[in-house]
Amino acid sequence: MTWWCRFRRGGQVVWGELAAASSASLPQSRSALLRSTFHPATFSAGAFQVDYSQTFQPNDSDEVLPPVPENECPCVWAAGLNYQRHADETGMEAPRLPTLFMKSTTALNAPFGDIVQPAVCHHEEMDYEGELAIVIGKECKDVSVDDALDYVLGFCTANDVSSRRWQGKKGGGQWVRSKSYDTFLPLGSALVSPKDLSGHGQSLGIKTTLSRPGQDDLVVQNSSTADMIFSIRELVSFISQDTTLRPWTVILTGTPEGVGFTRKPPLFLQPGDTVTVEIEGLGSTANTVVAKPGAKL
Repeated sequence: MTWWCRFRRGGQVVWGELAAASSASLPQSRSALLRSTFHPATFSAGAFQVDYSQTFQPNDSDEVLPPVPENECPCVWAAGLNYQRHADETGMEAPRLPTLFMKSTTALNAPFGDIVQPAVCHHEEMDYEGELAIVIGKECKDVSVDDALDYVLGFCTANDVSSRRWQGKKGGGQWVRSKSYDTFLPLGSALVSPKDLSGHGQSLGIKTTLSRPGQDDLVVQNSSTADMIFSIRELVSFISQDTTLRPWTVILTGTPEGVGFTRKPPLFLQPGDTVTVEIEGLGSTANTVVAKPGAKL
């Protein structure tokens, strides 16, 4: 299996492919990732070019970046209610067609970066949503279901952080505002080609764990991408109809059951929490929630 990671080293942004001799699996923590060995890589014409004659090892001062260049990502599409058991827990019928919304590209966050609680958000409304993210590698339009994966560069782990009050009445019925605050889209820690994954990504375990100081870790989501209502291929094809998808477009594929607002009592993120999303073969994001001082609206 091949993993591509992105780092900021001494002011320069570099890509690296995890060296096979370094690890048989993708390291899950930031510290373990920074102790690994990589081959330098560049991205061009929809693919990575890797120099296998060279290696480098990051150090503790390097920053692990999201595996999507923030300034090159044209847009973030997202599917809502795309897991059957998640639809069941919300009491809503499974959609006949994909339920789509968008998320600001400025919400992109590093896999181990802090999630900043917005000043405009209530202290009981921030929620986690572990998801598989699709990253488009080649420009496409009107793609068939059968050909959809030909345009996918890779998959990565994502957390579609959401503010539930803004998703409801305060957002006027639109979801974009509630999901587009800065830092609300951790991605990482690596890109993986769908060709490397069992079922091309359609049968992967997905788990979200909440760590709160002074309490035992709590697994809040534990499911499989096999529970998707609309498959990865179907989402790419559907979104591309009469719509151009450019390289580095991100498509979030929905979240499984277990989100905070459906639990009894509700469970929302608060400063000091660390939320970890793990997807089988794709690595993890682990982000600590921090407060931003300011008045609430």
